[in-house]
Amino acid sequence: MTDYSTHPVPSRISSGEFTLLVALMMSIVAISIDALLPALGFISKEITLSHPNQIQYVISVLFLGMAFGQLICGPLSDATGRKKVLYGGITLFFCGSTICFFATTIEGLLIGRFIQGLGVAGPYISAISIVRDKYAGNEMARIMSLVMMIFIMVPAIAPSLGQAVLLISSWHYIFILYIAYALAIGIWIFWRLEETLPKEYRIPFTRTGFFEGFKEVISNYSTMCYTLCMGLFFGSFMGYLNSSQQIFQELFNTGKMFTVYFGVLALLFGAASMVNARFVQKWGMEFLCSRATWGIIGSSSIFLILQLLMPPSLWTFLIYAAVLFFCFGLVFGNVNAMAMEPMGHVAGIASAVIGASSSILSMAIGTAIGQMFNNTLIPMTCGFLFLATFCLVILNLAKQRKLAEADNVV
Repeated sequence: MTDYSTHPVPSRISSGEFTLLVALMMSIVAISIDALLPALGFISKEITLSHPNQIQYVISVLFLGMAFGQLICGPLSDATGRKKVLYGGITLFFCGSTICFFATTIEGLLIGRFIQGLGVAGPYISAISIVRDKYAGNEMARIMSLVMMIFIMVPAIAPSLGQAVLLISSWHYIFILYIAYALAIGIWIFWRLEETLPKEYRIPFTRTGFFEGFKEVISNYSTMCYTLCMGLFFGSFMGYLNSSQQIFQELFNTGKMFTVYFGVLALLFGAASMVNARFVQKWGMEFLCSRATWGIIGSSSIFLILQLLMPPSLWTFLIYAAVLFFCFGLVFGNVNAMAMEPMGHVAGIASAVIGASSSILSMAIGTAIGQMFNNTLIPMTCGFLFLATFCLVILNLAKQRKLAEADNVV
């Protein structure tokens, strides 16, 4: 199969507009999570729950739907093109948001969120595949870092948007915000984005073709190592996301300032992505990932010891979280790019397998960490520490395999 990223189709969209559009497509996931965070306390009071931590499922179930959606959207995008999958995903997201708007029970809300998750898989998978269609190597990492830099602005702003909705209406109307966002992105795609997968490079959507692509992805040692790292890294981060409203509003009593603190930390993530875009071609993806992982391990070790000595204050937690967010900003774009690097000829299926595998793993880990929330930060900190240590081992194994393969070629 041919990797045509070095000979992309002619583009009528500028590089800057392309980067912005891809970032906003991926941001459907972020806005689906973060705009709802300020409303979790209100939802808990309005809808009967068996346990306070049960409200975290509203976050986790979206990732479950997204994981299954990616397995469908990836092969479809390789077979039919990227834009059709984009339109299908946006339509599903619209339907899921509508169900959530009318939901009066936790079961109805979770069904709507699952369908939303199925929907966001389309834009998320297609966005990554579109970037891989047009770029490769460190240039792809640079574009992905710029995408992540814009992408993270949505988590910085989204909680404030959700809070603004709550000031004038009920939490149900946050889902109207989602519907409007999806419609705007859909219109933009229709008018400005060309199809990046030429017909002659499409892979027929057959059972044999899917399993051959699936086999090729899972048999690539480097790709699976980095996929496992993605799941572990994001699993620890999702543990924080699941309990962030409880941490800020219940443990530290920040009230409406939760959206401000959350947004500032998200901006640090964006700043790290900007640093990564600036230096990734000079230092390489592996070097930056390794150093960032050491940063997570070191800061988590120090913060865990501090917690064992005395209860942490809001400001000590914010300092720790700032280090974490900056390190994760260096990790996410690079690990994803390294996992996709050998998969240019099966980008859609690769995105599906990588995304679904890492999402399922991260959802399981993040849900487990979140459900252990006990009005302390120890479960979350231990999650970051142990999972980052495991990731460091895997990154070193992947590096050693690459070096051994390079020696064999020579």
